[in-house]
Amino acid sequence: MGMSWSTITAPAGSGSGGGTRAGLFRTPISGGVQSATSAHGLPRPALAVRNLMEQARFAHLCTVMSRMHHRREGYPFGSLVDFAPDSTGHPIFSFSPLAIHTRNLLADPRCTLVVQIPGWSGLSNARVTIFGDVYPLPEDQQEWAHKQYIAKHQQGPSQQWGNFYYFRMQNIRDIYFIGGFGTVAWVDVKEYETLQPDKIAVDGGEQYLKELNAIFSKPLKKLLSNETEVDDAALISIDSKGTDIRVRQGAQFNIQRISFDEGQSVETLEEAKAALRKLIHKGKVYNLQK
Repeated sequence: MGMSWSTITAPAGSGSGGGTRAGLFRTPISGGVQSATSAHGLPRPALAVRNLMEQARFAHLCTVMSRMHHRREGYPFGSLVDFAPDSTGHPIFSFSPLAIHTRNLLADPRCTLVVQIPGWSGLSNARVTIFGDVYPLPEDQQEWAHKQYIAKHQQGPSQQWGNFYYFRMQNIRDIYFIGGFGTVAWVDVKEYETLQPDKIAVDGGEQYLKELNAIFSKPLKKLLSNETEVDDAALISIDSKGTDIRVRQGAQFNIQRISFDEGQSVETLEEAKAALRKLIHKGKVYNLQK
């Protein structure tokens, strides 16, 4: 599947503040961060990762193949798992004792967790690799972990199918974040652990995005189509400072960033609706680049 890298532009001097304007502008970012974060008032990488961990529901877990399987000992083994972050951003998992990744972790807790933004469409989307050590939680913490888990997933689907146990990445060793082409950062673990994610990222999730798309997907498509034919536009993530839009043109996808008005911090669904209505009413979104 191809990626569209064309930038929508307008004649010089058509915008305000020295920027160009016209519909939405391509920025090689997602998850609310870009290389010039400080210049544009976007969440810094550590906060972008915290928001991403709140909005994603699934991830790829890579463990070290143990000798008990009698094959491929020492090789990385990838699994698709669901997870929920606790208050410090450490992921909690629900694992079956029969799963290969569970047995691998019991023999060697070292692993990586690769988390990508929901609505993934290509390498311009945000993703993060978290290095750490995963251990089973003691019996007296299983109920606590269950509450953390169902707060995100609304239910414990794994619990319906047999003897599943909760594990936690107890030690986060390192964090490698890619916000899109040209946006790469090793994130300080302590900073990540102490930051609180944006309220709208925690409260919103899929339901907020579903409701926002029901209202704004068609207006955004119309706005973009003023400059070039667009087949579909959908919000795939939101934070306090803006939202990422996945734009489809035929079989090609790209990611557009809409920043809310400068100085505006969005925390609730109603505030997000008001901010988007304001931008669409203007009929334009200013380029992020100076």
